[in-house]
Amino acid sequence: MSTEDDRRLFAGIDWASKTHAICVIDEHGEIRVRFEIPNTGKSFNGLVKRLTKLGVDGVAIERCDGPLVEALLDADLRVVVITPRQVKGLRSRYTGSGAKSDAGDAYLLADVLRTDARRLTPLTQDSDATQVLRSLSRTRKQLVEARVGLINQLHAELERCFPGAIGLFARLDSDVTIAFLRRYPTQHATARLTQARFAAFLRRIAYCGRKPVEELYARVTDAPPAGLSAEEADGHAVCVYALLRAMETVRNQERELEAEIIERLDAHADAHIFTSLPKAGHGVRAAALLAEIGDVRARFPDEESLAALAGVAPVTRASGKVHSVGFRWAADKKLRNALIDFADDSRHASPWAAKIYQDAIARGKRHPHAVRILARAWVRVIWRCWQDHTTYNPQLHGGAMQQIAA
Repeated sequence: MSTEDDRRLFAGIDWASKTHAICVIDEHGEIRVRFEIPNTGKSFNGLVKRLTKLGVDGVAIERCDGPLVEALLDADLRVVVITPRQVKGLRSRYTGSGAKSDAGDAYLLADVLRTDARRLTPLTQDSDATQVLRSLSRTRKQLVEARVGLINQLHAELERCFPGAIGLFARLDSDVTIAFLRRYPTQHATARLTQARFAAFLRRIAYCGRKPVEELYARVTDAPPAGLSAEEADGHAVCVYALLRAMETVRNQERELEAEIIERLDAHADAHIFTSLPKAGHGVRAAALLAEIGDVRARFPDEESLAALAGVAPVTRASGKVHSVGFRWAADKKLRNALIDFADDSRHASPWAAKIYQDAIARGKRHPHAVRILARAWVRVIWRCWQDHTTYNPQLHGGAMQQIAA
């Protein structure tokens, strides 16, 4: 006969940016422990020790990554993910009003794990090499987003103080644009600029000469004046210099990360699979695909499970006479972004991919939907290569060979 101390225990963690609410219940749904911890590494260690000492059967949480999840997995605890969207739908199961509280969500997570454990797939940990590659890839993507934000800020600043510099060169973050704006940060700074001096400056910074000097000079001098006083122009120049320095710093760090990613990708055991895909190359795109899919084959026992997590398989809803197929919102967005980015560019190198995309467009699908259809088709190929540890070979790809034959 089992005693109260022998009861199975289940833990739920309501994740937040500052504090995490934890609830531990027994097999009858009775609360055994309820507490909160701050979002710090030291508290994670204490939490892991406490849960291990209690002997919980599993931990349910709303996210699949982060230091807290890694600490739980490192301690060999069984961790399952119940997404925020699922939690929102489950609240009415516990309260008629559907009210939300951190403590209530922690109990909900633990109780769903208690009642529906057989439906939940536990997280599995990738190799150290894959985890490092994932961290590098995601950090680089965040730096890219930061650089784009700085470019937008610089664009807005130039609209006020130097409209002629916008669109002068191909990119606002290119070396030639940065060199030009360092010398001429505002419209006032070009007051004494002559065409000859401008041509000499372009030669000095090794401008490629894609556009003739006369055209560039005309765009600078013919632009409408900014209408600023000298004092205002000086203030805007300071802002332009600050944005240029920030943009250069971010860009340099982005390049360093990219070099590190390529080095680690080349040394990875699964690199040959993802670098063999068209337009993936030996770069950040192949690394992102590898990092987000991972190297644990048991995580995706079939292609449908990978497609569902990546959000490229539509959701079918059928009730009575109503039947609809819609976008899958519950997905791993980082995995989806990596797969969509690859699929979108692959159509420029693979006739098979191009035909799938064009057929979808011909059926009236918009570009985002057509790319998701193509990504779903690529999942079948990638999953097979990934499971078999083999490179992608168009000669063995039936769909690609049929396209060539046609």
